[in-house]
Amino acid sequence: MQQPIDLRLLQTFILLVETGSVSETARRISRTQPAVTLQLQRLEQLVGATLYNTVGRKPVLTPDGEVLLGYSRTILGLHNEVLTRLLAPKLGGKVILGIPDLYAAYVLPPILSAFNLAHPNVDVEIRCSLSSRLMTAIGHNDIDIALVTGMPAFKHGLVVAQEPLVWVASEAGPQQINPLPLAMLPPGNIFRDHALAALEQVGRSWRLVCVSESISGIQAAVLGGIAVSVVGASSVVPGMRLLGRSDTFPTLPKVDLTLYRAAGRPNPAADALADVITRHFKQSAIAPAANATRTQAGSGAHE
Repeated sequence: MQQPIDLRLLQTFILLVETGSVSETARRISRTQPAVTLQLQRLEQLVGATLYNTVGRKPVLTPDGEVLLGYSRTILGLHNEVLTRLLAPKLGGKVILGIPDLYAAYVLPPILSAFNLAHPNVDVEIRCSLSSRLMTAIGHNDIDIALVTGMPAFKHGLVVAQEPLVWVASEAGPQQINPLPLAMLPPGNIFRDHALAALEQVGRSWRLVCVSESISGIQAAVLGGIAVSVVGASSVVPGMRLLGRSDTFPTLPKVDLTLYRAAGRPNPAADALADVITRHFKQSAIAPAANATRTQAGSGAHE
């Protein structure tokens, strides 16, 4: 009789693929690197196949590894779904979630799917706005949850993810034009602050050709070939080209995605959604570093 595969081995395998690092995988699951290596070797023994080769210290999946990765994600997804559905309290009511549209279309679909599966009787209202406005709404108890870009002005939030910022242009975009044409969010936005500070640091001239509160406006300017911009890695869409050091663009930092709850709106449905959001990002490739508990340093109001 074939020995069943421990789900923890599959989870470790998935994290190895997502992080590309044994050390980072070990950190995520609170194990030592040798213990993670033994887990992966045990998994290979159980399935009777080599799952990956190490190339330049990075794991590269074999054909058998690609097959197992697909099945592993399906198996763990079904496992999590059944536990969420059967163990979750039977909730009803409504929860109001505020999030900038910079993130909404790119990070919310799997979160909303998991939440609806567990709590089909809860109605979710989504309000997309600038982060500063959402924090005002949280302060006034007008919404239940805010998932926003972290800034020091917004204290005591829970950092649930850390997303890289990237430079983007269209496939035939104007990246070599001087001064560099930029599409940016309004003043005070941390994406904008980091981009302009990085350009100033390397002495690159720039001019603003498009300012938009919406990611749709930024994308239109970039895809239309009239501007370069800075976006979160999750919001890169087909037709955009990533720009880096080889294109003479400076490296950008990560930004915190931070969760806030309205203190004056006790709501079990909101508690449940906050838990789903936290669990989702904890298992994602943009999970925060172990010591990330508050928003990162910066200045000004933010988006």
